[in-house]
Amino acid sequence: MNKHIFLILRLMTIILIVFSLGLSTNASNKPGKRYIISEYGAVGDGATINTSAIQTAIDKCSLSGGGVLVVPKGTFLTGAIFLKKGVNLLVEKEGVLKGSTRQSDYPQIQTRWEGIERIWTSALVNAEGVNNIEINGEGTIDGSGTEWPKMIRQNPQQLTQATRDSLSKIPRLGRPRLICLNNCTKVHIANVNLLNQAVWCIHILYCKDVKIENVNIKADHTIPSSDGMDIDSSNGVLITGCSIDVNDDCISIKSGKDADGVRVNRPSENIIVEKCHFGYGHGGVAMGSETSGGIRNVEIRNCTVDAGNWAPIRFKTQPGRTNVVENITFRNIEMKDARMAFEFNMEWRMVPPIAPPSKVLPVFRNIHLINITGTAVSVGNMHGLKDSPIKNVTFKDCKISAQKGFKVDNIENIDFKGLTLDVKEGPAIIRDNN
Repeated sequence: MNKHIFLILRLMTIILIVFSLGLSTNASNKPGKRYIISEYGAVGDGATINTSAIQTAIDKCSLSGGGVLVVPKGTFLTGAIFLKKGVNLLVEKEGVLKGSTRQSDYPQIQTRWEGIERIWTSALVNAEGVNNIEINGEGTIDGSGTEWPKMIRQNPQQLTQATRDSLSKIPRLGRPRLICLNNCTKVHIANVNLLNQAVWCIHILYCKDVKIENVNIKADHTIPSSDGMDIDSSNGVLITGCSIDVNDDCISIKSGKDADGVRVNRPSENIIVEKCHFGYGHGGVAMGSETSGGIRNVEIRNCTVDAGNWAPIRFKTQPGRTNVVENITFRNIEMKDARMAFEFNMEWRMVPPIAPPSKVLPVFRNIHLINITGTAVSVGNMHGLKDSPIKNVTFKDCKISAQKGFKVDNIENIDFKGLTLDVKEGPAIIRDNN
């Protein structure tokens, strides 16, 4: 009997090893026909719009049984492209896939944007329902984020009522994300340089078995909402060896917003982020603020944070977003000159329009902070809800030097014994009991 159990366990171990190797051995690493976009009419002069030529190459590749779509040396301007079954994308070292700044080059599609399923602007690179998909290469995908025209704000008092009524009927059009993969399984994104996304950079939506490795993401600090990666209601994600410097959260883990997030009810879970560098950004790795589907079983480990990052360890939600954020571990995080080391805020960005509190308030619990060290302007804040306090947070071997202390309120069973603070101004821990 024991022998049988041993053989079963060994077989299960082998299966797991083979499965893990499969994540990094997708089709484009195997011999496959190359579909070089310049051979289908694409011109790498940085001026010609190549959307049609590139999509023709994608369609031909898929219909012929699959292969590798190759972006060769040159700057290839394009609108939205849609990868299909069997098609992997390779951007060669001196190749640049550069996004057009014409709104008409990005069709409106069914997607999820900011936690709500809706018709919204497509990404530059899109895929839906594609399995075994790879985006690779040492080249660059450039979203032209600094080149998008700034929004012109008109004073509504200077408009006639008829004009206001007319404008209200025009659907708002968004800037294109750089990459959006929706309902895909066995995804591999590796080695590419991702530059100046017009809005979110990599959006992993409703996906399973995802590996993102050695990717460099950099966005100008004038580009709003230029998140590095958004892991959205996805299961089984490994992010390793990446470098991110942007103008919003470097990585944000999400699961839907308010009532629509509850309706969809898909968590983000079983996620590892490791060996990454986070430069400037509004957060290092953030949980939320879209938490209505739940977030669980996440570990962030062996990462460095610098360049004035706002909050390397960040948790955020609102009372209307319900569900549970739990079993989250940050381990071996070294930070330098962060604005705040820790940000926990269950009433984050409470500006109109605000959803009413959900019948079941959101919950933050079972959070482990291990060997978190470095310097910050302030230790940060931990703000729960009166009727849903932040619960069961443990600190172990954490040492932070800061100008200002740690402000906490609406918390329960928080173990500060493993947190050593060197605070220059005021008390180390500031308790608000109101």
